[in-house]
Amino acid sequence: MAELIDGKNLAKQIRKTIKNEIDEYIQQYDLAPGLSVVLVGDDPASQVYVRNKERACKEVGINSTVIRMKEETTEEELLAVIQNLNLNDSAHGILVQLPLPEHINEESIINAISPSKDVDGFHPIHAGMLMNGQAGLEPCTPKGIIRLIEETGQSISGKNAVVIGRSNIVGKPVALMLLQRNATVTIAHSKTQNLREVASNADILVVAIGKAKFIDSSHIKEGAVVIDVGTTRVNGSLYGDVDFDEVKDKAGYITPVPGGVGPMTITMLLENTLIAAKRSLK
Repeated sequence: MAELIDGKNLAKQIRKTIKNEIDEYIQQYDLAPGLSVVLVGDDPASQVYVRNKERACKEVGINSTVIRMKEETTEEELLAVIQNLNLNDSAHGILVQLPLPEHINEESIINAISPSKDVDGFHPIHAGMLMNGQAGLEPCTPKGIIRLIEETGQSISGKNAVVIGRSNIVGKPVALMLLQRNATVTIAHSKTQNLREVASNADILVVAIGKAKFIDSSHIKEGAVVIDVGTTRVNGSLYGDVDFDEVKDKAGYITPVPGGVGPMTITMLLENTLIAAKRSLK
């Protein structure tokens, strides 16, 4: 029976540390780290995410501001808001909630955020720094995934790691971060042949494809660390990419959905905001 990797509990521990550091920061500089979140339109899932981020900021002492803009906001109007935030010294972190309405180019918006304030870690400069093994602001979900794997006590170095999914937000960055920690990394995706065979060689399997219960026990190596990034809603219930009930008896460690990667993503956002605030003082 696999050991559960409890993202909720780990996130709680890390948030305590972040809160202590923020208390010290406020004491020293008489200023709280600030996060500005921009929400365009009224996508229900985005509304929930933003509320969760607001709550998490309050919990650790980050000064959180949410700028809500109408669905019909133009790209120019959104760029003007970002420009103002780039120049605002009390906004240490800027996050534009994705997805954006179709008439707005996501790439242009991400590129417009000052890299020093890009707490999502999506800016091409941060992608390049990650590629070069430099200390930029790392994307929140991959950063959380690495912490979850480390929490098992299993060494990443020398292990076979397979990442299923090649998005710029999760798949590619987490593969680079595993590589930095000396894993031998394979990236699999929708065009990969013999996926079962590739996946079942993994000591560490990270799945980020957004297909409910796609991975079954035949994809799993006995005793593997399985990180399930997927969240798909089916008839009101939330499922991961991994068929948890079938895989839990074969894996060594596994994240639940919900309560695995999700809480860690928001916690890493808080950590990135604190890092950005500290760096702004230099």
